[in-house]
Amino acid sequence: MPSMLDAVVVGAGPNGLTAAVELARRGFSVAVFEAESAIGGGARTEELTLPGFRHDPCSAVHPLGIGSPAFSRLPLAQFGLEWLQPPLPMAHPFPDGTAAVLSRSVAETALSFGPRDAGAYRRLIAPFIGKWDTLVRDFMSLPSTALPRDPVTLARFGLAGLQPSTWLMAQRFRDERAKALFAGLVAHVIAPLGGPATSAVGLVFALAAHERGWPVAKGGSQAVSDALAGYLRHLGGAVHTDFEVKRLDDLPPARAYVFDTAPTALARIAGLGRAYDGYRYGASAFKIDYALDGPVPWTAEEARRAGTVQVGASKDEIGTALDEASRQRRAPKRPFLITAQPSLVDPSRAPEGKHAFWAYGHVPNGWEGDLTDAVERQLERFAPGFRDRVLARATAGPPQLAARNANYVGGDIACGAASGLQLLLRPKLSLFPYATPHPAVFLCSSATPPGPGVHGMSGHNAARAVWRHLRSK
Repeated sequence: MPSMLDAVVVGAGPNGLTAAVELARRGFSVAVFEAESAIGGGARTEELTLPGFRHDPCSAVHPLGIGSPAFSRLPLAQFGLEWLQPPLPMAHPFPDGTAAVLSRSVAETALSFGPRDAGAYRRLIAPFIGKWDTLVRDFMSLPSTALPRDPVTLARFGLAGLQPSTWLMAQRFRDERAKALFAGLVAHVIAPLGGPATSAVGLVFALAAHERGWPVAKGGSQAVSDALAGYLRHLGGAVHTDFEVKRLDDLPPARAYVFDTAPTALARIAGLGRAYDGYRYGASAFKIDYALDGPVPWTAEEARRAGTVQVGASKDEIGTALDEASRQRRAPKRPFLITAQPSLVDPSRAPEGKHAFWAYGHVPNGWEGDLTDAVERQLERFAPGFRDRVLARATAGPPQLAARNANYVGGDIACGAASGLQLLLRPKLSLFPYATPHPAVFLCSSATPPGPGVHGMSGHNAARAVWRHLRSK
């Protein structure tokens, strides 16, 4: 290493690696330091259950990864990243054995909602179809850019997206099928359905499915992290693992320090005092990875073809589960589940004839109980005989999630509550969310805009702030 690096990045998750790549592409000397023995953060792959079953401990399906403005600019395919598309991006089954779907086709999606809501869904989505590249770049680059490429479309998206999802569903939809599926989309960021700007969450996930799909990475989510790290090394950057940073002085001298960490961890390491004391962490996930003897026996045929399956009988059931976990601070009796079945499209994830599968529900931050029985009772409602397929399971509640990834404070996989104004103003009210009180220290984790997800845009946006700082010196 040179005696003085241009930038040091702390944390080798997708955002930290993306920030490092963006700086290295511009000729800056960069090194990444990761506390764990493996890189990846929320994008890793491990054998958690039985030999030959490759599981993603956190993120497994990547609608915002394949459509990410940051990733699309990088030659990640040359470093091993291949996206695999399931026959259906997502299905939302109901107790009567039918399902609504989120398909690549707007028409197929609308048809699954029934005649009273099909036209309403098409009208809701129509202004944005075919405009994904500019819309997502404008939306996910805020507030790091003041010049949107398509201000008219962004304004239309804002008018729809800034309202609470409960308002949008009440205004647009009449029947339960559309409402339940849209409520489930919002719940992916563990946001209460009535919060401001929650409609934007549902719209982004729906548009991503229609424009780019909801793919998995061949071989597992680790492929995303490995591709970013491989490209970084190709550019001359370095990645160091098993290097825990407790103080800024633990790191080599650099002109800038970029943290892919929780804000409170950054404050502790960089000596920023109470700079982020007001930052709130939200409800946790309780996740179960399964090794199965065969595919999940969903009653609804559509769910058997979907890479992701949302499990919640109605909008109200989903809203109640979110409210119990986040506001009432108790484990839901009927948790809303997000499930993924990557081995449907990627045979490398499990031995021949077997399947890797995971499901997670929401529980209070720091909860220490066991949600396994409640999760499996929900699965049995929509896939009778599921338990008979289970060969092995690996459970991870809030303490285990936090132990695996220090950014998941109390088990919060979003690295901060995505509710209230904090959904929009992360990590606090500021026009410069990536800057900190220390002029040479920056934050690039999913605690910054545009928030959680494996898309690298928080790292990309933070890198813009860092290179402006480096050029000014």
